[in-house]
Amino acid sequence: MLRPADEAELAEALRSASAPLHVRGGGTRASPARDGAEALLTAGLGGVVLHEPGAMTLVARAGTPLDEVTAVLAAEGQRLPFEPPDLRGLLGRDGVSTIGGVVAANASGPARVRLGAARDHLLGMRLVDGEGRVIRNGGRVMKNVTGYDLARLMAGSQGRLGVLTEVSLRVMPRPETEVTLCRRGLSPAAAVSAMARALASPFEVTGAAHDPRDGGRTFLRIEGFAASVAYRTGLIEAILRGDPAPSDIERIEAAASSRVWADLGGVAAFAGREGDVWRLSVVPGDAAGLVARLPDGACWLMDWGGGLVWALCAEGTDLRAVLRPYTGHATLVRAALSTIAALGMEEPRAPAVAALTAGLRAKFDPRGILAGAG
Repeated sequence: MLRPADEAELAEALRSASAPLHVRGGGTRASPARDGAEALLTAGLGGVVLHEPGAMTLVARAGTPLDEVTAVLAAEGQRLPFEPPDLRGLLGRDGVSTIGGVVAANASGPARVRLGAARDHLLGMRLVDGEGRVIRNGGRVMKNVTGYDLARLMAGSQGRLGVLTEVSLRVMPRPETEVTLCRRGLSPAAAVSAMARALASPFEVTGAAHDPRDGGRTFLRIEGFAASVAYRTGLIEAILRGDPAPSDIERIEAAASSRVWADLGGVAAFAGREGDVWRLSVVPGDAAGLVARLPDGACWLMDWGGGLVWALCAEGTDLRAVLRPYTGHATLVRAALSTIAALGMEEPRAPAVAALTAGLRAKFDPRGILAGAG
């Protein structure tokens, strides 16, 4: 197990490596290590390097715990816009999530539907590639032009192109308050329609999800200054009521609202339950038809206005085969190693995309040292 204390040690470890290395931040993600791969821990690359509240930017080393980043921002009334989800309960993991791991996974929670993903707020980064070369791309300000946007390529690369050592992120003010509206009883199709209307409105809905349990509950979140939230909540409530207007719309406020979205983002409904967990990125308008085709006994949740569907299926189910044809991506998030080996975690790539991916890996990691992150 390698534990580099700084970027120079990390670069030397990669230059001298003769066998695959599996990058680990806090060990909270699901990617299994390749057989024979040695763990490379980034926890020694920690610390917030720079926080400029006025410029709404933060620079942190990759091994910095996410809780530390959150605390630094909260002290100045700020937050990460992309709301990184906590999947430890779902995956049965402990450990501490790191900001580098969040960026490497492009981990983005319910706010993504309005505020964008982690990669959309990544201003720049430093990394060490598979040859041990230190690469810097982007900068520490929002207006920055430095040629190819390597930073966005690295977000979601899962440690296969290089090991992040430092990230620069755009942050945003923490809202004064929030309200979540919950309407019960909508069918999946009606819920998707209501979420689409709310998201298309000018009232800045920052969360739109549907949980079919308890008769079906559709959630919409409104954040901001208290007076604005109160005004917009009334307008969104009218959209959610539709026709005929029900009387069972609940308002969930402040901390209770935050807990609702933490549970939805972390898929708490599936935590501790037997079965394989799939993450489906689809066209929102297809979501209702897709969940109707899930295998008998499967459970599901919708987020991102129907653009993200979480499904809990019987162990060993090849959900891609069950649902074909579909437009989107089906990622196997939690399963036995034998199932992962048989089905693969990621959606099979189209030939052109696979060729592009192989070309990138050949440039950044020609020896095949980087075995991914987890």
